[in-house]
Amino acid sequence: MPRLIATATQTPVLSAATAVLSLLCSPLTAAQDSLFYAPPEPEDDAPEFTGQAELGYTSLSGNTDSSTLLAKGRLTWLTGHWTQTLRAETRKVEENDNTSAEQYLLGGRERYDLEGPHYLFGFTRWEKDRFSGYDYQFTTIAGYGRQLLAGPDHVLSLEAGPGYRHDELESGEGDDLAVGYGALDYQWNFSEGSSFQQELSVEGTAQNVTTRAFSAVTAQLNAHLALRLSHEIERNSQPPEGASSNIDRTTAASLLYRW
Repeated sequence: MPRLIATATQTPVLSAATAVLSLLCSPLTAAQDSLFYAPPEPEDDAPEFTGQAELGYTSLSGNTDSSTLLAKGRLTWLTGHWTQTLRAETRKVEENDNTSAEQYLLGGRERYDLEGPHYLFGFTRWEKDRFSGYDYQFTTIAGYGRQLLAGPDHVLSLEAGPGYRHDELESGEGDDLAVGYGALDYQWNFSEGSSFQQELSVEGTAQNVTTRAFSAVTAQLNAHLALRLSHEIERNSQPPEGASSNIDRTTAASLLYRW
């Protein structure tokens, strides 16, 4: 089910009143800006505590009445070799008083840096997607990661590990599944203030395989403003009955404000 969020382009024949706000509470590093689970090691001068919040809202009226809400929040703090992150997200799309997308996510992650390019990690995630066929999913995974590239131009992290997932179905039934997980996070700083980011993650169980991909180009406009073009895909190889689709796509053009 394709989904347009944040400042994504809407049908031009509609008369529209559009407001978009994206606020990041601190300057972003690659480690903090990662949407998935393979962020690189924090830089030596990274602050001990950082946070970011992003809010996007679009309202259209005319031939069709629709509204889109995107809200994200993240807290990151450093303690010695540990990097801890908490994140929360929600997305909702309504059209003519009918909800076509509604998602919620809460997650926490820890990374412990070892000697050299090696690290250990663990994360827990709770997510609810109204149209996925699940009432909710709870996932916890731990494993090993390796920093293959550490820039300044190229940054690349790989990680993998086992885990557990509980799927609560809309019917009230539940499944407890073993998970095999792998992820990649790559960033190319191809010019001063401009970067390309590619993230991939795979979670496989005996029932299905969930793949996520995020691609983005970010260009710094000035000391505080940046423009980001992004495309995100999530695919479930075998969703439960009641799912509206096995693949979600999100395309967005966002104006980011940093201080």
